[in-house]
Amino acid sequence: MDLALITAKQVIVLFGLIFAGYLCTKTGVIKLEYKKAFSDLLLYLVVPIMVIHSYMTDFDPSVLSNLLLAFGLSFVLILMGLIITMVMTFKMQGKNVPIFRFACIFSNAAYMGFPLIEALFGQEGLLYASGFVTVFNLLLWTIGYTMLNPNVQKNHIVHTICTTPVLIAVVAGLVIYLGRIPIPDIIKQPLSFISNMNTPLSMLITGIMIANSNLKQLICNRNLGYLILLRMLLIPLVCFAVFMALGLNGMVVAVVMLLEACPSAAITSVFAVQYNYDEELAAGAVVFTTLLSIIMLPLCAFLLTIIM
Repeated sequence: MDLALITAKQVIVLFGLIFAGYLCTKTGVIKLEYKKAFSDLLLYLVVPIMVIHSYMTDFDPSVLSNLLLAFGLSFVLILMGLIITMVMTFKMQGKNVPIFRFACIFSNAAYMGFPLIEALFGQEGLLYASGFVTVFNLLLWTIGYTMLNPNVQKNHIVHTICTTPVLIAVVAGLVIYLGRIPIPDIIKQPLSFISNMNTPLSMLITGIMIANSNLKQLICNRNLGYLILLRMLLIPLVCFAVFMALGLNGMVVAVVMLLEACPSAAITSVFAVQYNYDEELAAGAVVFTTLLSIIMLPLCAFLLTIIM
């Protein structure tokens, strides 16, 4: 129960930050064009630095074992979400099926997940979260990218994976952790300051996104309700049921489950614009699953208290 209460409190705090972004946008303090600059800052600097900083801890064989477990469980969870989505949309037709599936399969682990994991489990939790995000990015830029753009060249996919900032940060972090490389405080402290920007910056971006969305128009999309049902209810419940049946528990399970239960990935809207899919469906998926997460994430945490 404690985990559920802490999660509920943290989600409310996060939505307070989202509201700040929403209010600043509505009052003109933050312009719409700032969103891309903020997103680039988060993607190319803050999140990679936060990942590297999470590896700057004393080497512990048990932590390393848990990290490897996080990689494995993350792969299983995301593939389960993919299989559930493909089964539930097998008879769905139309040109927007790929973006619908993408929004169901890939969660907003970095924007919504990392701040929550940091608040609940601290630096060790972030370490395991980096394992999830590594697997997430590998699958997103292979299966997900190909799903949306079937004509993409293989060498382009390889180049994208090799130049993804978060994956580079994971490699750098593993070198530091496994090599037991001592990092002086004069370097560690600024990295800590930058990593602490993740929560407020990611929530401000979400607030900007919501402020520039026509919620009434978005909710009229007939496929949106089904998408929300799959992303926020069916996929997490099935994953919970499988984990319970296998008797899995502990911090690693809690971390990867909460990340998988997060709302649709924010990049869904970007890909919808880039590849000419239904922009309203993509935006509605991101906005409304994010709003619903204030209920669903504490509920997931409560369920975790039962199986942990």
